[in-house]
Amino acid sequence: MRKDFVFILFWFSAALLFAGCDPAGNKENALAKPDSGQAAIKNIVFFGNSLTAGYGLDSAEAYPALIRLKIDSLHLPYKVIAAGIPGQTTAEGNTTVDAVLTQPVSIFNLELGGNDGLQGIAVSQISANLQSIIDKVKKKYPSCKIVLAGMQLPTDLKTSYRDEFKAMYPKLADTNKKIYLVPFLLEGVAAVPGLNQPDGIHPNASGDKIVAENVWKVLKPIL
Repeated sequence: MRKDFVFILFWFSAALLFAGCDPAGNKENALAKPDSGQAAIKNIVFFGNSLTAGYGLDSAEAYPALIRLKIDSLHLPYKVIAAGIPGQTTAEGNTTVDAVLTQPVSIFNLELGGNDGLQGIAVSQISANLQSIIDKVKKKYPSCKIVLAGMQLPTDLKTSYRDEFKAMYPKLADTNKKIYLVPFLLEGVAAVPGLNQPDGIHPNASGDKIVAENVWKVLKPIL
């Protein structure tokens, strides 16, 4: 049984992503507000694994929800769509992203790779999967801006592999146009006991506030 960092993989169908369900099991997705009917409303998608899904948190505590509050406070014409699937790898994301792209996307936040790294998948394969996701987004929506969340691996893994994995994200950002890099999604949170859940890997509510700030620094200027 594959683990998402330490947890079980949950498969969400396209209906689950867009019919108003969230990772916490609520019937309505608090992040995806109903369209106001204004054509100016643009979609921002947060696509990833349990970190994006806010595993172990209330849906309102997950960093995409916190980003939505920041956007709403500035009265910006964006709708946030949370599409995090706990346990998702880059290979799986390369399949599930097709369902996400059935509706227009103006900004696509890509957070994947951590599960692959913990499984020891070749960095070249992880990079190829991420590039495929990026290519699909660009092909479907050429003007879409992509925010790539960089990740790092625990220090108990082989140093050479960790270094190669860490360097993968900047390389992808450098070789693609309209890619904006969050250097390390969990900066200031990783390995800090008071900012993580008991598993030591998933941020708690306080930790996700910092994660939201890490993303917001990169996202705000391009809104």
